[in-house]
Amino acid sequence: MAFIACNMSDQHGRIFLVTGANTGIGLEIAKALAVKGARVLMGCRDSVKAHAAMDQIRAATPGADLAYVPLDQADISSVRQAADQAAAEPRLDVLINNAGIMIPPLARTAQGAESQFGVNHLGTFALTALLLPKLARTDGARVVVTSSLAHRQGRMMWDNLNAENGYHNSRFYGQSKLANLLFMLELDRRLRAAGSPVRAIGCHPGVSLTELMRHLPSWTKPLLPIMRPMFNPVAAAAWPALQAATDPNAEGGDYYGPQGFLEMRGRSGPARVEKHAHDLGDARRLWAVSIELTGVDPQLAPA
Repeated sequence: MAFIACNMSDQHGRIFLVTGANTGIGLEIAKALAVKGARVLMGCRDSVKAHAAMDQIRAATPGADLAYVPLDQADISSVRQAADQAAAEPRLDVLINNAGIMIPPLARTAQGAESQFGVNHLGTFALTALLLPKLARTDGARVVVTSSLAHRQGRMMWDNLNAENGYHNSRFYGQSKLANLLFMLELDRRLRAAGSPVRAIGCHPGVSLTELMRHLPSWTKPLLPIMRPMFNPVAAAAWPALQAATDPNAEGGDYYGPQGFLEMRGRSGPARVEKHAHDLGDARRLWAVSIELTGVDPQLAPA
C-alpha cells in the first residue's frame, strides 16, 4: 500500500534524530513525527532557525517534545558533539539523515573535503557510525539515509573525489547522492553480517521546491512556476523518509520514493535503485575512504 503521513502509527515513547530539521523536508518530517507523539531531536546548524522551527511545530502541536541538537555536517568535530548529545538520550530509535546541500559553488568542509561529498556523505557516514552503538541498544532501531533521483546519473570520481582536478556542481551532487545509496546498502549488509538489530533503509523525496534549490541557475527560475504541478509538495516529499523510519513492513536495504510520474511526486512506496549503486567494489572502497577522511570507523566487517 502506498504510504502517506497519516498512515503512521502512534510514536509515543520513541526518539528520533532528524538532521536538517529546521526547514524544508526536514521540518516536515519533524512536524509529522511530533504530531504522532515522538520525541524529536532537531539536528540543525543555526540555533535561531532551529528554535523558530520548534516554535512553529509547537504552535501546531502544543506540548510537542522537541530538543535542539547543534549540528554542522561540514565539520566532523560538530558531528562528534551532536552524536554525544544524542547518545545521552534515554534511547534512540531512528536516525533520519536528511541534511544536505545541492549544487553550490565549489567550497570545502572544515576538514578540506569538497562540500557536497563532505556534507551529504561524509557527515552522514560519521554521524551514523558514531550513533550505531546507541541505536543498537533499541530493538527495531533504524538508520534512514536520504538519496536522490540524481544518484541515477551519479558516478564515483575516484580520480577527482575532492575536486582537485576540476569541479562541476551537478556532477559532484550526483556523486554525493550515489555515495548515500552505496553507503546505505553496504551499511545494511554489514549490520546483518554482524548480527546487529539495527537496519539501514534509504529514501528519496522526488522533486520538491525547497531551500535546497537556492543554487539553481538563474535562467531556470522563471520555469519553476510552470513546472510546479510536476513537483512534490514539501509535506509529501517527507513521506518516503517517514515510511523508511516508521513503516513496520520496511526492511533493511529497502529504498522508498514517490510513486507518481518518474518518481517525482506522489505517495511513497518502493523506489528504483540503479545498478551501479549495488557495486560492491565501489561500496567497499567508499567505506574505506570515508573512514580515512572522517577519522570515524563503524567497526563493521564486510559481509
